[in-house]
Amino acid sequence: MSTTYGQLVGIITKLHDAPMDRIGPDVTFAQLDVDSLTLVEISLRIERELGVHIEDNELREDLSLAATTRLIDSKLDR
Repeated sequence: MSTTYGQLVGIITKLHDAPMDRIGPDVTFAQLDVDSLTLVEISLRIERELGVHIEDNELREDLSLAATTRLIDSKLDR
């Protein structure tokens, strides 16, 4: 996967105690038991570390990590 995906996984593992064997591109935040507060923290960390602002309604529990990576990459290309 892309560098963005690796950075996203790094952010998630810093903020959430999900086992690495459960993390994959097709896994959703809900499947990782990420709650709404942690999603906000992930969003803030994405903005701080990657320079990409994610709107509150864009990062949802049903979003996969691959879809989140595409979202971030689409904002990096602007």
